[in-house]
Amino acid sequence: MKTNFVYTAVISALLSGVALSTPVQAADYKTILIHGFQADQLNRPTSTNVELEGQEYWSSFWINHADARIDWPSYERLEGKIATDFIWPKLKSFAENGTCDPGCVFVTHSTGDLVARYILDNQATWLQNAGLSPLNIVATFDLAGAGGGSELADTAINAATSGGIVGGLTRQAIEAWLGSMPEEFGIMWDLKVNNARQVSQYPSDNAPRLRFVADASDYFGLTSGFLPGNDDGVVSTHSSCGASAKGSFGSCSSSVAINGQLTAQDDAVTSFMPYHYPLLMSAEYSHGNLPDRDYQGKVTAARTQFNAGYKTIRFNTYEETTGSWFWKKTYRYVSESDSQSFSQLILSSL
Repeated sequence: MKTNFVYTAVISALLSGVALSTPVQAADYKTILIHGFQADQLNRPTSTNVELEGQEYWSSFWINHADARIDWPSYERLEGKIATDFIWPKLKSFAENGTCDPGCVFVTHSTGDLVARYILDNQATWLQNAGLSPLNIVATFDLAGAGGGSELADTAINAATSGGIVGGLTRQAIEAWLGSMPEEFGIMWDLKVNNARQVSQYPSDNAPRLRFVADASDYFGLTSGFLPGNDDGVVSTHSSCGASAKGSFGSCSSSVAINGQLTAQDDAVTSFMPYHYPLLMSAEYSHGNLPDRDYQGKVTAARTQFNAGYKTIRFNTYEETTGSWFWKKTYRYVSESDSQSFSQLILSSL
């Protein structure tokens, strides 16, 4: 009966268009969450409950699909207390408890992408120096990754430190993102584009960085004027796609637009950071709602199949054509993306 059940489940998944991973499933690995920047923490370092707020960050969906988290405060610097007081104790605990012996998958959001890159570059050295074995990190799934920095961080810090009058549009964009101008900037210093791109540029760990990209905005477009190329309201595609250099890019793929249209993309990212691979994109999701359970719209595949080394990820897709003659357009969408949220699709591919 068990064999028949498994066979039936696999066939059902194939028919429903759910992404399948082979030869093993996500249950064989441990899923570790690394959250992103939390602006409201900047002005209240003494009243921040890092662990509780880390849990709440993922409460919409991922908290029920993870084995552990790495929580950190936004009011500190990455290579300072975030590393010594928050990252290191977690890594040490994972190593001592054998958490990642079967393999760990990191699921990151926003600045969690930058934190993960820093971990990948340093964890083996840190743990070996402590007489412990390095963690077996098999991949990271990076949602709306800010590993390439955000021009909004540059804009906010420059406005606060220049001593000049902040223009109306600049102030509106900053307040839309941060709520108010903070007194301290913490990890925002690390999020300045040039600073972010100097962090662990060539990580010693070659775990694949799988990218999931959004292109809508939580801020009614107020922030988009400060973000080159396409953006998700907080980061540009040069960051979320994992481009090797900052720039104005329209897609992560040279053959499919972020909205799924199958046509040549002259402004696509063509050179990527080491081991960075875009998989899914959507023009219907924003930076903030990408990790949530709520459905927002259709998702397209930059790649329909990818060999991640430890397994192969496949996305079933279909094509949809609109118009005719000169107005004919063909779009590629991930099956079930008209009913499942972006995060549900990602979970199916873990």
